[in-house]
Amino acid sequence: MDFLKNPIISKNTVLILGDGIISFLSLYLGVSIRFYFFKSFQLSQYEPILFKALIFSISVILMCFIMDLYSVENGKGKKEIFLKILFAGIFTCMALAALYYFLPLVEIGRGILFIAVCVSVVLQFAWHMAYDFGLKIPGVAKRVLILGTGPIARTVGLLFDTTKSNLALAGYVNCLNEAVVVSQKYVIGNGDSLLSIALKEKVQQIVVSLTEKRGTFPVKEVLDCKLKGINVIDGPAFYEQMTGKLLVESINPSSIIFTDGFHTTIFKRYLKRVCDVFISLTGLIASSPFLIIVPILIRLDSKGPVLFRQERVGQGEKKFTLYKFRTMIDGAEDETGPVWTQENDVRITRLGKFLRISRLDEIPQLFNVLRGDMSFVGPRPERSFFVETLKKQIPYYSEKHCIKPGITGWAQVRYEYGDSVEDAVEKLGYDLYYIKHLSIFLDLLIILDTVKVIFFGRGGR
Repeated sequence: MDFLKNPIISKNTVLILGDGIISFLSLYLGVSIRFYFFKSFQLSQYEPILFKALIFSISVILMCFIMDLYSVENGKGKKEIFLKILFAGIFTCMALAALYYFLPLVEIGRGILFIAVCVSVVLQFAWHMAYDFGLKIPGVAKRVLILGTGPIARTVGLLFDTTKSNLALAGYVNCLNEAVVVSQKYVIGNGDSLLSIALKEKVQQIVVSLTEKRGTFPVKEVLDCKLKGINVIDGPAFYEQMTGKLLVESINPSSIIFTDGFHTTIFKRYLKRVCDVFISLTGLIASSPFLIIVPILIRLDSKGPVLFRQERVGQGEKKFTLYKFRTMIDGAEDETGPVWTQENDVRITRLGKFLRISRLDEIPQLFNVLRGDMSFVGPRPERSFFVETLKKQIPYYSEKHCIKPGITGWAQVRYEYGDSVEDAVEKLGYDLYYIKHLSIFLDLLIILDTVKVIFFGRGGR
């Protein structure tokens, strides 16, 4: 699973492990504090504490995840981090109160729960502040040198400003005949002196981001750096690790053919299908009340059919009929023809807006999953009109159809709804990343992210 090598995922893994240990110990501290101040408190009634502490810890982590505490974007201040941890603690109390109602054997008292949450919130906030401070200490952050000054180098360089990680940009090194489109003040030399620059700047990693390597790539200098113990990585690969998507502009046949990814075994396909059938059946049973209530509300809200049927492009570019609850006025495209949904689209009904934000309109797609037209997780299925248009404008767009489309997917949870070719390019980068690293673990991560997206009502339009 190459995506686990992502430095941001590695950073978040450390944060999550720290939060897990803190929340686990917080319940023990809560019991100890309660026992110390209330002598009549009977410790035996809360044993075994180990299992209860584990449930408490898992609940805290899940709520922190839902509160988007582990997002990769830069710019989160102390106040925002504290509020996210605080609300995660509040939601933990609510979730555990519901759990204790159904499973009284794992229940802990309200007093202990309150103390444990307070202790956990304070210690978690201190842990996150200490970790972020530690990354800024000289010698802790990994210094990275970018070889190149062209468009790819600029794209890679911007990652240091837009994502949180333990990486620091040392500067750019120019190579012969490459245009300089990055800031001149960060250009600290040329390829002929790459090794001396890397040693002077105490660089641990070099990112080769040349727009054109033929005739400009300093082979000997890069090889010398490699033999000196400096890690060397290709720009697109570094971009993939940092963002969780492929750099579409740099894709070529060899980057797909000779990579370790883009390989789906029969076992993976079979396991994915078994999971799809289980999830779709479970989802249909769990959402059965909505299958009765929503159609009634749609009938009351506007004229037209309850179900929306539309032809979409699936695996192998085969067409299938997709089912959703209708959220637009009947005949919304009779005059305009196929168009992307716009923000504040006047064609969306009053109820339709709520259905889209809550994702309730997508419940009928579970029938598509059950039939085998779709998977629960996969690239978003597009209409044939848009597919044909985008195939002419975006290289390798057809490759996203090598697997079944999904109700949710890596692009859907990582990128908000798009209505332009530029958005389609960004989403393709995520879709190809998903196809390259296809696994049950990644599917599980996407499902958890989907819960978070629904919770915050993001991306619906």
